[in-house]
Amino acid sequence: MLIGIRLNIDSNRITKNSRRRRSLVARAAPLSLAVCGTLAGFLLGCALALYQAENWLDQYSTLVAAQRDAASAEAMRVLTAMQASQQPYCSDAEIAHFRELVFRSIYLKDAGRIHKGVIDCSAIAERPGKTLGQFTPEFSQVDGSLAFSNLAPIRDPHIKRPGLQFGNAYVVFGRYAPVSLGPIAMQLKFAVNPAAGRATATTATQPTTSQANQAQGLQLTTEGLFRHGDTLYATRCSTAYFKCVTASTTVKEAIRGESETVVGATVLSGLAGGLLGMAMTVIFSSRQDMAHQLRRAIAADRLTLAYQPIVNIDTGIIVGAEALARWADEDGLPINPEVFIPLAESKGFIGSITKLVAHHALRDFGDTLRARTDFRLSINASATDLADPNFLPMLDEAVKRACVPPKRLAIEITESSTANRAEAMETIRELRHRGHSIHIDDFGTGYSSLSYLLYLSVDTIKVDKAFTKAIGTGSVTVAILPQILAMAESLGLGVVAEGVETQQQADYFSGSGRHIDGQGWFFGHPVPAEGLHRLLSAQWAKPQVLGSQLSDPLEQSRISDIQQRDIA
Repeated sequence: MLIGIRLNIDSNRITKNSRRRRSLVARAAPLSLAVCGTLAGFLLGCALALYQAENWLDQYSTLVAAQRDAASAEAMRVLTAMQASQQPYCSDAEIAHFRELVFRSIYLKDAGRIHKGVIDCSAIAERPGKTLGQFTPEFSQVDGSLAFSNLAPIRDPHIKRPGLQFGNAYVVFGRYAPVSLGPIAMQLKFAVNPAAGRATATTATQPTTSQANQAQGLQLTTEGLFRHGDTLYATRCSTAYFKCVTASTTVKEAIRGESETVVGATVLSGLAGGLLGMAMTVIFSSRQDMAHQLRRAIAADRLTLAYQPIVNIDTGIIVGAEALARWADEDGLPINPEVFIPLAESKGFIGSITKLVAHHALRDFGDTLRARTDFRLSINASATDLADPNFLPMLDEAVKRACVPPKRLAIEITESSTANRAEAMETIRELRHRGHSIHIDDFGTGYSSLSYLLYLSVDTIKVDKAFTKAIGTGSVTVAILPQILAMAESLGLGVVAEGVETQQQADYFSGSGRHIDGQGWFFGHPVPAEGLHRLLSAQWAKPQVLGSQLSDPLEQSRISDIQQRDIA
């Protein structure tokens, strides 16, 4: 008793732990994957933001470089026109001419004459009263022009403009830059393009900068995309313009500018993670659903068998038993065979249950079936089994391994399973040829007819329990029973009355004047193999006593109690 209580407690504990585990997985998987997805989405969003920022920087630097190329080309055209001037040097007419050239230009701010670094006249300053200079070029281009970075025709040391000198003519560039592209704050930097010419002596003798500045200088004079520290660079250079253009921004500004990308990736990845977690929960739950559990139970040989006695109603002698599959799910809850058997049929693996039942039943009662010719065991076969080419070989192998005569093993089939008569008839013919007895289960509920029974050539019909339950109720259903029994007698078929639960039902069949066997709770509940072995041992030791006991309600109640204990 204590062992039984302990096992029951352990079973309940396992059930609770299993349910707790499922509940934990169902809640934790979506949440944890949503968090992981959010973090991954944020990192991905940042990476995308930096990628987008590099694209914006590259496009902007390319645009500015193209503008500088156009400005350089315009400057050379103006310088060429100034060199070709026919007006007196720095005369009012020439200054007016220069002013007109600047006015007609797009990128130029001023134009004039320069000699040895000193501005003699300009469109803006005209002829200055005081010396404007000394201006020093920092770069000599391959076409002979000199490039300045601090050329301005006004007396303000804080104002510096890039300019070009060709001969004694010069032009000053305006600070015109296109509007920044995209949502990112950018900075423009210009550096002398080494490929455009050669540095002047003054520039070449500048002191060496630090390694960090040298690295930054390399990024400002080399075309491409770079990242130095937390700063992104995009540099474009051209030989038409004496400087390289670099657009830059910080990582922080890039992420801030592309915040929509970061937020979008974070949210989408978080949702994707949550959905993935939910999908995993569904998959986990599907693995826990009844069909998957049943498959795993079959594979692990966790199904058990119970045996319900089949009794000669007139004598009370046990003449056979039906092997019935029993299964408890992974929570330890017993599942009704009327639930899991149709489920296995619909999912297409009922054959695995049939094989398990056949092997276990022959293992449990092999000795009895070999020793007793007055006892027969029944197993159920489905429509799928009858159509399965592996069914007959499986059955042959099972009876051969158990060394049991095939006639000791009856095959029960339902009427509905023989709907496809061609396949059913061929399999039944082979079963009969091997010596097996064929029983039609649940007879009267499907395709019953005289020609049907003649066509199938069965041995026994098992009257469906719906007719048995109608006995004594006044239902019109009971009126069909005499016809079924008469038909069975005329065809020489055995009869088993299913679902016998009361004395009145047993008396009905025993008083019919025909040999009828009975099966039902009145004669015995399904019991494990050990319980049926005890009943059979008692019967064969004192068959006449057992027969009278089965007909005595008090003794029947006592035996039923024994059977119930066997079940527990």
